Amino acid sequence: MQFADGVERLRAERPRLEFGAAWDYAPAPEATDHLRLDGRYGLYIGGRFVEPKSGRWFATINPATEEPLAEVAEAGEADVDAAVRAAESAQRRVWGRLPAAERGKYLFRIARLLQEKAREFAVLETMNGGKPITEARDVDVPLAVAHFFHHAGWADKLADAFAGRAPRPLGVCGQIIPWNFPLLMAAWKIAPALACGNTVVLKPAETTPLTALHLAKLFDEAGLPPGVVNIVPGAGETGASLVNHPRVAKIAFTGSTEVGKLIQRAVAGTGKRLTLELGGKAANIVFADAALDQAVEGIIRGIYFNQGHVCCAGSRLLVEESIAEDLIARLDWRIRSLRVGDPLDKNTDVGAINSRAQLEKIRELARAGVDDGAVMHQSDCALPGKGYFFPPTYFTGVAQSHRIAREEIFGPVLAVMTFRTPDEAIEKANNLPYGLSAGVWTDKGAKIFAMTRRLRAGVVWANTFNKFDPASPFGGYKESGFGREGGRHGLEAYLEL
Repeated sequence: MQFADGVERLRAERPRLEFGAAWDYAPAPEATDHLRLDGRYGLYIGGRFVEPKSGRWFATINPATEEPLAEVAEAGEADVDAAVRAAESAQRRVWGRLPAAERGKYLFRIARLLQEKAREFAVLETMNGGKPITEARDVDVPLAVAHFFHHAGWADKLADAFAGRAPRPLGVCGQIIPWNFPLLMAAWKIAPALACGNTVVLKPAETTPLTALHLAKLFDEAGLPPGVVNIVPGAGETGASLVNHPRVAKIAFTGSTEVGKLIQRAVAGTGKRLTLELGGKAANIVFADAALDQAVEGIIRGIYFNQGHVCCAGSRLLVEESIAEDLIARLDWRIRSLRVGDPLDKNTDVGAINSRAQLEKIRELARAGVDDGAVMHQSDCALPGKGYFFPPTYFTGVAQSHRIAREEIFGPVLAVMTFRTPDEAIEKANNLPYGLSAGVWTDKGAKIFAMTRRLRAGVVWANTFNKFDPASPFGGYKESGFGREGGRHGLEAYLEL
């Protein structure tokens, strides 16, 4: 094994942990008896759940158990048309005419209700998506709440945000979100659109529609006027119908670069507004003067605690050559202490992969890493007998040309490379079509600013990773998309100025 001497030294330094095994914990499963799931979920159009005109339904499952959770309506072209017309009517007759302060009150009410039901939404997010309950409870739900609160405050201040210009809503916004952050992405997109006076037709990912559909119930409870938000689950055909609908004024898409390119071609020449948040292959750059244990925890949080299911996951580690052995030894020890298993168990660090198809993609790219000549290291933890699980993995001996260094894996797999100079680190970090995010670890403030000026990434974290705030704009460069979400920049994407 590469860096074996450093690993052996760290074993001796940390006798409290038997190397290759985690501490024993009693099971601590989150209760689910407070969560009421419907056997069937219709489409949410015009303020009520309706049967699909398509006549199609699909099962959504728990990826940790492979058991079905519910049956969900699949929207066809006629369903999408009905949702768009409901949104158009609501925008013209009600929502667009409301005083901005009144729109803000609805968003505040939604935020408070989501806070009250935080436990229910966290459990549902974990059951439908596979992420650990601690991530859903401590990150996803609080951030979703924060987005509604933040944009509620902006609703009556748009004229101040864009002084000297007259902000007006665009109309109906079609929004397509991925499976990795179903609730957060819904809030991320719905909140600014509503604050700006637009109405929404949202298409959640086909594998994770349940939190969006429960969010629709919360909208009813908040008294949101019918048609202001419409939710149409489905797969690619549903998304295409939404993108191509002539009455949609704006498309906001988060997902793969390949699909983003198709959407950009589809809306070209139509006059529709478009924002795209696409793939990423973030570089986490660790210098010799960094606090190494802190950096290791940031690396772990950036790629393993979320199963790598983040477009901005730090899936490339660039470490200064002089400390590579020490850092990899510490990282190896930490990875082998991670607990993989039931996502509803509060002791679990790494949960389930979202779907069988995604698991097969991760396996295929891991095999490609070995075939290309990199050395694969995996945690020897036992995986559950059922469900879609993949052990925490990292590769050493990785070259820039390897697929695992260039392609988005969306799994708990890290590609480790070394560098000798800051110039080399910048060259390696930027030498990809993606430019969504990056991380820099050093105790020199000047070095942080020097690196961030040269990194072609929309977001750069310094001595931390994967920290988000609704006041901070998020988005990418190059094939990671264009446009920003969050902050004042995100509001501009939903306004005619």
